[in-house]
Amino acid sequence: MTDIKCKSEKVDAYIANQPLEAQNALNKLRSYIWQAAPNVSELMNYNIPAFALVEGGKREEQIMIAGYPKHVGFYPHPSTIKAFSEQLSEYKYVKGSVQFPINKPIPKELIIKMVKYRLHQLVK
Repeated sequence: MTDIKCKSEKVDAYIANQPLEAQNALNKLRSYIWQAAPNVSELMNYNIPAFALVEGGKREEQIMIAGYPKHVGFYPHPSTIKAFSEQLSEYKYVKGSVQFPINKPIPKELIIKMVKYRLHQLVK
């Protein structure tokens, strides 16, 4: 994989404009994504932070995050949600996203595993 690491000032600004609790949760998600996939490139897609897992990554090759008043959204890909549905059972999730309440710890190891899983799917 080509080294594409790139942080985005637009992602910084998005996070900075969220309520403090959401900022903290989003920064944790961001950190865990970078830990799992240190060569990601950040961008904004659909007006929310996105992380291209491969160079030039289109929507299907990105993981996205978003802040809301009571939760943060994590959008890895429907195949990733399906593969981790048992581990996600305590959270609200649908086909392509999961909601992590901002008043509870963000599950670091689960996020890292999900990102690595999706990355592995893309670089096979």
